[in-house]
Amino acid sequence: MPKRLLTLPRAVLGALAFALAGLLMIGIAFCTVLVIENRTETVLGEGLTESRMDWVSVATDGMQVALTGTAPNEAARFRALNLVGSLVDASRIRDGLEVAPTTAIEAPRFSVEMLRNDDGIQLIGLIPAIIEEGALDADGLVAAANGFTAEDSPPANMLQTANWPAPESWDASLRFGLDALSLLKRSKISVSAGEVRVTAIADSPAEKRRFEAELSKRKPASVRLDAAISAPRPVITPFTLRFVIDGSGARFDACSADTERARSLILAAAGAAGMEGPAICTVGLGTPTPRWSEAAALAIRTLGAMGQGSVTFSDADITFEAGEGVTQAGFDNALGDLRAALPDVFSLQPVPPATETLIRGPEEFTARLQAGGRAELRGRLVDEVQQAAVDAYARASFGAANVYVATLLDPNLPDGWPTRVLAGLESLSMLSEGTLVVRADTVELRGVTGSQDARAGITRILSSKLGQGQNFRVEVTYDKKRDPLAALPTPAECAADVAAIMVKAKIAFTPGSAEIASEAGPVLNEIAEVLKRCPALAMEIAGHTDSQGSESGNAALSQARAEAVMMALQGRRVDISNMTAVGYGESTPIADNATEAGREANRRIEFRLTGEVTPTPPAGTAAEASPVATPQSASAEPTTEAAPGSAAAPLDSGSEPGDEMDDVVLGSIDPDEADGQGEEPIAAETAPATPAPAAGTAAPPPSDGAATILYPYDGPSLAPEDQTIRPRTRPASAD
Repeated sequence: MPKRLLTLPRAVLGALAFALAGLLMIGIAFCTVLVIENRTETVLGEGLTESRMDWVSVATDGMQVALTGTAPNEAARFRALNLVGSLVDASRIRDGLEVAPTTAIEAPRFSVEMLRNDDGIQLIGLIPAIIEEGALDADGLVAAANGFTAEDSPPANMLQTANWPAPESWDASLRFGLDALSLLKRSKISVSAGEVRVTAIADSPAEKRRFEAELSKRKPASVRLDAAISAPRPVITPFTLRFVIDGSGARFDACSADTERARSLILAAAGAAGMEGPAICTVGLGTPTPRWSEAAALAIRTLGAMGQGSVTFSDADITFEAGEGVTQAGFDNALGDLRAALPDVFSLQPVPPATETLIRGPEEFTARLQAGGRAELRGRLVDEVQQAAVDAYARASFGAANVYVATLLDPNLPDGWPTRVLAGLESLSMLSEGTLVVRADTVELRGVTGSQDARAGITRILSSKLGQGQNFRVEVTYDKKRDPLAALPTPAECAADVAAIMVKAKIAFTPGSAEIASEAGPVLNEIAEVLKRCPALAMEIAGHTDSQGSESGNAALSQARAEAVMMALQGRRVDISNMTAVGYGESTPIADNATEAGREANRRIEFRLTGEVTPTPPAGTAAEASPVATPQSASAEPTTEAAPGSAAAPLDSGSEPGDEMDDVVLGSIDPDEADGQGEEPIAAETAPATPAPAAGTAAPPPSDGAATILYPYDGPSLAPEDQTIRPRTRPASAD
């Protein structure tokens, strides 16, 4: 057999060689085609990626290049073809590109601006023409607004319509906007589907609180309210200040200032004269002269140097009265110093010390206002005309069925007696309960009120009605339980109640997921009960994680957990229309992610009030034991331990390593710093019922238990900026 192979004919050997050469050339050609295809696909892919045309897919088949994909528009398709044609021959391109269909025309954004002031109402905006039966259209809106204006001043109609159906919640938002327009006489109200923005001006802080409470009460559940109501400085007429130094100490019965600088100057002079603790000094309009604070501070310092007495400002009229124990020489020296330094615009009326004890005769009128509203009037009046006037005024002020009059007529009463009695009754009507005593030499008013402005108002009435140089005494205490405004919960007070719950318990998640653990149910129930008693809080629920895992995964988990908390509250019938859930992922650390303690601190949820303040917790509360973390500060150290048994001790988290957020912990707040109003009295002085004791002897207790109370200042300067409810961090549990 081998011999036969060696003897094959040359023709056969040539054919075999030719076949082997052909197979070799075919292999080389095939490899060349693969190289060309791969190279072409690589070059085209890089060029399209650099031009941000990732929507183009390239496939090569030999020398041919097939392009597929959907271009956003015809211009993008043309640019892609030009780019590929610049890299390969145009004859090799097989165009399979498609163009996305044209996007349907979107509905316009419907909105209405309602402007109201003393000149009338203006309606501006675009509203839908296609509405449900019974819903407000353009004509109905104009007709409703016309009911809030005078007949000769119809609303300015600048409304336009579009032939589109009304979006969801449009009619509810529009009707709520009209409710707000009827309530607020100076306002701008912006209405869009599901949202109403209110910008308005109130006449006083009390009216501002009333507007906010009424808007929250009327707001539909499907509408989000964004209210910004401001209260300008009050107009004080007459511009009044009264500073007294007696056996009870130094105090203000009324204090007015035109600027913050003037207020500081007056309070500094009062402190130098012996007044202890803060006091109310209202910053308002109506000062008779820019030198008001200079004159007030001078008179207060002079009174402090004299020892005892009072100084009363009513606009530019000043009454300077000597107190018990002041000698005539001391009074003359103080009066001379005051006259020499007082600005020329002021008129000074001195009341020197008494040379002898006045005999208190029967010339007296008394009125007693009881807690139930019953008023008893006894004592002496000048004649039947005054008696009828006093009776009518009392019935108008206290109610016809609540007045008992048992007065006697005495034509020999001092001049000005009717004016003194009516001024006293007007002042008494500002109290919840109290007593009025009118004598020849003084008018005394004692009692309890539920308004912090009552003392200053009474002082203005008496100083204005009695006239310059007349003596009066005001001893009025503020009772927060009688204050109707104090009963309205503020956002800060609501947040404080939630914080108290969170100090004792927690909201835990299943490790590695957004599912709230079953043991967190009672905590959520307690929080929901608190929030249901409060107006809709403008609050952000923010989720944060540590840096473990991918950035996108952490962001998604933090968002899911924040939404889970908000949805759990909604499921318990809490109004969450003003709440938002935001996931920040790992972007806002408050500690070092390189340590386990730092990562534990960074895994958190924060509750943040948007548009309200978060005061400091009162002394002795559980939240005071641990500092509040600031989410914006990446260098804040977490609180990892507390004294055993204290309320600030770390809560048992029940978390596991790697669980991005263990539970929701809300920092505590103090409602008494919410807006500078509604504070509890902070300093009390017992009003003496007998003359001051001699030096070195103990003062006798008051006979009637009356007290003069100083309250902290509640003017505009104390309005704090928006603060944040911060989380308390805890170390991870061993399990």
